[in-house]
Amino acid sequence: MVRPYSLDLRERVVARVAAGETCRKVAATFGVSVASVVKWSQRYRATGSPAAKRMGNTRPLLLLAERDWVLGRIAEKSDITLQDLVDELRAAGKRGSYGSVWRFLKAEGIRFKKKPARQRARAA
Repeated sequence: MVRPYSLDLRERVVARVAAGETCRKVAATFGVSVASVVKWSQRYRATGSPAAKRMGNTRPLLLLAERDWVLGRIAEKSDITLQDLVDELRAAGKRGSYGSVWRFLKAEGIRFKKKPARQRARAA
């Protein structure tokens, strides 16, 4: 995954633009794109800081309200599949999709591992 440019570089770029240099000249000097210089300058004028916005998914988990129900169901039947959990959620009138159940269980640290008895037959 790509990382944002450092705050130090962003501040130096914005300071040069604020001092009166053109965006194109500043971009050439620091080896960044003109679009980046323009965006950082706009962000600085709007918020007072050229810092990068937070990266990644910030959506809350949809199943937090159903946490006790899902964990209780897993405790009752430890070999339940993700699709069975989704089907039971929907049958109980609760929201949930395969992906939302997967993300919820991953956040809870619960992983479904296949048992050794179900492994493929190995070559002799």
